[in-house]
Amino acid sequence: MITPQEAIRPERPDDEPAIAALQRAAFGPGAYARAAFRVREQAPHDPALSYVSEVDGRLVGSVRLTPIEVGSARGYLLGPLVVDPAFKNLGYGKALVRHVLACARRGGERFVLLVGDEPYYGLFGFRRVPGGGVLMPGPADPARILVAELVPGAADGLAGTVRGAVRPPAPACAEASAPGWAGGHGATGSGRGAAGDLVLPR
Repeated sequence: MITPQEAIRPERPDDEPAIAALQRAAFGPGAYARAAFRVREQAPHDPALSYVSEVDGRLVGSVRLTPIEVGSARGYLLGPLVVDPAFKNLGYGKALVRHVLACARRGGERFVLLVGDEPYYGLFGFRRVPGGGVLMPGPADPARILVAELVPGAADGLAGTVRGAVRPPAPACAEASAPGWAGGHGATGSGRGAAGDLVLPR
């Protein structure tokens, strides 16, 4: 059984080649034409809010948060979330999302946006942006622009075009926040901060 402490750790600079390979496998050569990637070209992802999953030293998953602004509101864009095809449907992606959201909440962040499927990301508290007033800098289905409020009401009145924002890294997240997950390993974690401090629908 893989414990959360063994499976999830902060991203390091030398992880870049492995993460890039996972992204190419997931999105193919057209990845950088996607609207979300255009935002990430405007500002680097936050290394303090970017995590990987490892199994026996092998990097099998990655999630990143990139600082953004929507009008005058400051938040983060989640993604890419990628998992090695050989390790899909085992809970690694869900564990990474829960962990990074819990860390962002601990750091006092207000909301996280992403472009994705609501049936999947709704498990973590994401929903369509109220009013549909948020735009991506490129083609994106408005029904797939989702937000998770880390502070109640943070998405109220959210409107404008998403743009990358260069700002200092967020505070480091305590290791005890690493959540467990119920996946193919039957793991539920060590009990320390399971699902973090973030109360999310399951």
